[in-house]
Amino acid sequence: MNDRVKTFRGLHEAGCFVMPNPWDAGSAKALEQLGFKALATTSAGFAWSIGRRDNDVTLDEALAHLRAMAASVRVPVNADFEGGFAVEPEDVAANVARAAETGIAGLSIEDSTGDPDHPLFDEALGVARIRAARAALDRLGNGVVLTARSEGFVRNRPDFAATIDRLTAYSKAGADCLFAPGVRSREQIVAIVQAVAPKPVNVIGFPTCSAADLADMGVRRISVGGSLARTAWAGFLAAARDVAQRGSFDSFAAAVPPSEMNHLFER
Repeated sequence: MNDRVKTFRGLHEAGCFVMPNPWDAGSAKALEQLGFKALATTSAGFAWSIGRRDNDVTLDEALAHLRAMAASVRVPVNADFEGGFAVEPEDVAANVARAAETGIAGLSIEDSTGDPDHPLFDEALGVARIRAARAALDRLGNGVVLTARSEGFVRNRPDFAATIDRLTAYSKAGADCLFAPGVRSREQIVAIVQAVAPKPVNVIGFPTCSAADLADMGVRRISVGGSLARTAWAGFLAAARDVAQRGSFDSFAAAVPPSEMNHLFER
């Protein structure tokens, strides 16, 4: 187990930490310099950065991205590994093993299928996929943290009882951390924390709730998904539209000075 994996595991043992999601090496280095103790990739942010839709990146592209992200910073990096780029448990296991050798300290596997008519894998298959991922990591013995995600609340299946059932089943199948993106009510977050205790829970930060609020609910880890990438794109598109539609360059007045940007990336 390398030092970054040890550090990442230690962060999950007590308290609450924020793990923001950069989308390229530059944004990762900037976040590291701001003092964050761990980072996570974002499948959406990375896809947009190469001109793709979310979930439209190949396995090889994702693995190359994970290598680049892990190599760009000294802090632990958790991988948004989508659904493992496979359906069958044995294929998920093979891909997880490849991902775990890229230098990452953790990875997540979600239970969404990509099919709007049947957006979630049946629970039994979802459990088998997590169990296979766990076995693959155990064979490697490198301690990479496994997070299991249940996607019902972001895939038009907001059944909270079913989400709790899935998360507890994934926990028993060997997940180190549990995550149900889209869950926002205090009551539901606390219920998830209690249901899978003592294992840690990840929640995506949202505007009406602070990190301190989530920590008070018992959340151990906070990520932001594609929100930082979308915020960056908002500024870019607003300025670009101003130029395209009005011929105005006024938006550039709010830009970060070149000296500050260069200072971020000094060796």
